[in-house]
Amino acid sequence: MIAVDWGSTSLRAFRLDARGRVVETRRSAQGIIACDGRFGETLAGLLQGWDEPLVVMAGMIGSRQGWREIPYVPCPAGLPELAAAMQEIPDALAGRRVWLAAGQSVQRADGEHDVMRGEETQVCGLLPALPAGPQVVCMAGTHCKHVRIVDGRVVDFSTLMTGELFQLLCQHSLLGRLMQPGAPDADAFAQGLERAGRDPHWLQQLFTVRSRGLFAQLRPDQLASYLSGLLIGHELAALPAAAEVQLVASEALAPLYTAALQRLGRRVRLHGETVTALGLHALATQRGLLAA
Repeated sequence: MIAVDWGSTSLRAFRLDARGRVVETRRSAQGIIACDGRFGETLAGLLQGWDEPLVVMAGMIGSRQGWREIPYVPCPAGLPELAAAMQEIPDALAGRRVWLAAGQSVQRADGEHDVMRGEETQVCGLLPALPAGPQVVCMAGTHCKHVRIVDGRVVDFSTLMTGELFQLLCQHSLLGRLMQPGAPDADAFAQGLERAGRDPHWLQQLFTVRSRGLFAQLRPDQLASYLSGLLIGHELAALPAAAEVQLVASEALAPLYTAALQRLGRRVRLHGETVTALGLHALATQRGLLAA
């Protein structure tokens, strides 16, 4: 089968063998925003030369702005409920069966809702590798997710806009005016984590990015790393208590989150981003699509 992770700004396709192992990967910048509604044309171009008849997709492609909106599955829910909520798009691609995975939602006691699309599929891919007992998963990214899993089912999660806020502050705020490009700086990042741990007043702390630059406490090429430490430090302060954290992160973010979690005294078990492909294979198996 072919597993597709289609988000707002990126598109990834994974070619899987009969055992669900990734044998080839393709990437594109044609997220659902960039492809401007040409979903079938975009996907057909990316998959050219791959002849697998089953395509299963997760992410924002199943949102209101995507190919078709698939309703959210409310928490608590696990693999069986998510597989049952999948929907097929008939005649989407000639000669192929195309299915969309559902997202997941939660409503808390105060009436507020939270949602995710794509991360629930990553959880499905994680499940076989998780130890027994309740688990906490930290999914780093533009919109980070903190997920609680009990008995193989997601019981609660929260969204933290760490990555998006970092980009906005670097590119469109006064804080970014003093910044200069540079390699990630471990010392400046650690200073940000340390500052975040002193008190919860993160709005006040944000301006220290500028003041440390103005008074030469940090070089211009260190300021982005310091800001990253501040934001990640405050994000992880909200992480549910757990001795070990299951971390899903890209190669760029994994070292930062690992260092921050270890600083907080948490053990970290890192999982690569291919868990999306593993999750889509698990969903397709549960739904019986691979036997069809």
